[in-house]
Amino acid sequence: MNSLLERAVDAHGGLDRWNQFTALEAKLSIGGAIWSSKQQSGLLINVTYEIETHEERLTIDGFSGPDRRLAFVPDKLQLETIDGKTIEARDNPRSAFAGRTAETPWDRLHAGYFASYALWTYLNSPFLYTYPGFITEEIESWRENGEVWRRLKITFPETVASHTREQVTHFGPDGLMRRHDYTVDVLGGATGANYTTDYRDFQGVKIPTRRRVYAYDAQMKKQPEPILVSIDIEHVILKR
Repeated sequence: MNSLLERAVDAHGGLDRWNQFTALEAKLSIGGAIWSSKQQSGLLINVTYEIETHEERLTIDGFSGPDRRLAFVPDKLQLETIDGKTIEARDNPRSAFAGRTAETPWDRLHAGYFASYALWTYLNSPFLYTYPGFITEEIESWRENGEVWRRLKITFPETVASHTREQVTHFGPDGLMRRHDYTVDVLGGATGANYTTDYRDFQGVKIPTRRRVYAYDAQMKKQPEPILVSIDIEHVILKR
């Protein structure tokens, strides 16, 4: 583990503490311009994510209705009732984005796939970067909001579904995440600058409860309008 990643992991509660847990439950709401542009507004308001912290697997209770649940693994999505009756399923869900443009509407399973892998990445970061197969490298620092942010380039393994293989996370002087940059393969390479604020301590682990995602330009500067994605976390429970 390089020095920047070690500092970041320690600032968020430490790897020993994180590894005491196997799952994370988060009650949250997701909004932003992307959902209206894709004709899926309101799909992820007041939902509950339960993610496995060391395997890419999760469920979203309340997805597409109060009595429904979306179950996600990278190669399959399944929308079901709370008591387990299948409503709709999709194998190899990433392939369903082939041939789509930025203007093409999504169906609810497109939206569910995007919201599943994205939140699995976010809720596990920065501990995720220590997992087998992830490659990290500190790159040139960045100045924003009157601070110097150290930056970590992360190369994701091909086995992990995420926005794209190479991503960059910025860390402030306190070691906490400030910004997470990426392009989005399923949106044709659209840019995302994901700002993390309003940290709270949940069972010894520090987690940002507010995220706002903007586009960024060729100079890596955020474009303040519109807010592409908003994520507001009400509560988190870590489970052994």
